[in-house]
Amino acid sequence: MNVLWDFDGTLFDTYPALVSGFIRLSKQDLDRDEVLKWLKIDSKTAFKHYGIGEEQRLEYQTLHNYYSKTESKPFEHLTEALSSVDNNIIVTHRDKESTVFLLEKYQLSKYFKDIVSVEEQGFTRKPHSSSYEYVLKSYHIDLVVGDRDLDLIPARKLNIKTCAFQNQNIEADFHIDNYTDFIPEVLNRL
Repeated sequence: MNVLWDFDGTLFDTYPALVSGFIRLSKQDLDRDEVLKWLKIDSKTAFKHYGIGEEQRLEYQTLHNYYSKTESKPFEHLTEALSSVDNNIIVTHRDKESTVFLLEKYQLSKYFKDIVSVEEQGFTRKPHSSSYEYVLKSYHIDLVVGDRDLDLIPARKLNIKTCAFQNQNIEADFHIDNYTDFIPEVLNRL
């Protein structure tokens, strides 16, 4: 069984860091819950909504990575889910260095066969399917797990089963809110 995972909001609860970085970038007094709502759609939509130019994306990534080191933690019961899979692969918009930092900080790097950083490796951002197609050249993927529709759109396009994490409002083959449900509700039904 090979599973492709999104990182932010799927493996790690990075939304507090994403929100902190976004508010600092905006230089506005924004409501954290409102910002989170927009970021859960995608950062491009949030940038547009709050009038922040795309040219500030690199600064946003830097702020996000800075806050992630102290504010982000893996979701509960993640290790049980990861250890139940043969090969775990990450496809993320996050830079590889900060991804590896967090995985190592929480002793999770041993569970991952590969990490694809979309922007560092020159892929078009999700929901474009190029990064998933790249992974498919090396691995058969049985399932894609993500917390936003943009994580699952490329999987659906490539006819891969999908699992939405903590988001009942997106199209997916499976929906779970906690990784204690991963084995009985997803793996046992694939």
